[in-house]
Amino acid sequence: MLRAILFDFNGVLIDDEPIHFELLRRVLGEEGIEVGEDEYYRDYVGFDDEAALRFAFESAGRPLEPMTLRRLCVRKAAYYQDALRERPYPFFPGAIELVREAAMAGLPLGIVSGALRSEIEPALRQEGIDEAFKVVVAAEDVDRSKPDPEGYLIGLSQLNARPPLPERLLHPHEVLAIEDTAAGLAAARAAGLATLAVAHTLTAEQLALADHVVATLEGISSDTLIQRYQEVSRR
Repeated sequence: MLRAILFDFNGVLIDDEPIHFELLRRVLGEEGIEVGEDEYYRDYVGFDDEAALRFAFESAGRPLEPMTLRRLCVRKAAYYQDALRERPYPFFPGAIELVREAAMAGLPLGIVSGALRSEIEPALRQEGIDEAFKVVVAAEDVDRSKPDPEGYLIGLSQLNARPPLPERLLHPHEVLAIEDTAAGLAAARAAGLATLAVAHTLTAEQLALADHVVATLEGISSDTLIQRYQEVSRR
């Protein structure tokens, strides 16, 4: 039975992948590296900033020193804050409603994301849903980004360890990961979680690794998810 949900952030709750593409292209362009839109959505979606920058420099055949990597990550984070300073964080239709409804239904919720905590928490506070999440695993909390399962393993561990404690331990197959990228789905499956893909960023065909794929979170409730994953959770 489905007993908890771990959400990805960018591309699932927040409609900001186009912003991240433009800002990554800007940062790399300042370093003389070009990344096109098709290339970004094919190769970069699902990476955190560090992994994306490493991949870009490696693809360009250029070395990337740790201090340079840190400087570029800080620059992109600053550009992101500037981009969203004067406009609201753009949540996808149905995202806020599902979070609120699932929290009211008593499901423990968490976020496992390659985004920085400084990008995640202001967005949650904007809509007053920050208290709905028991766990937030951000980019700075892991050593290895998706598709590595580290973030989801941390999220599952924290769901079990932080109060209020579950009556019995949550097992991976009882936790649903909601993702929008193949890398995120691979990470969740490697951690043993059930998976739901939302085709916000990629096509349903590109997300075929998921247990189920939906076009949007709009109209989806926790009851719908519990019913849909009764069979999946028995695997």
